Amino acid sequence: MTNSNEHIVSEQDRTAIAALGYEAARDELVAVVQRLEAGSLPLEESLALWERGELLATRCQEWLDGARERLNAVVNPPEQDQQEDQAP
Repeated sequence: MTNSNEHIVSEQDRTAIAALGYEAARDELVAVVQRLEAGSLPLEESLALWERGELLATRCQEWLDGARERLNAVVNPPEQDQQEDQAP
């Protein structure tokens, strides 16, 4: 059994999750939640899935934050760019 200080998800899995696109991370997160909600898994497997789900949720949030920043940059360009455009 792993102790409480160890991570259940391997470093290789963490790297793979970090490389996922938004849709892939979201789809896998949905599958993880469905398995957890079914409630038929042993405790260790549930904990491993929970940790994986947390990593997937974080990855999805990173994608959404990045998309929000890109949209904000287009909708609200920096002040300096606006001032240069308005200069005579």
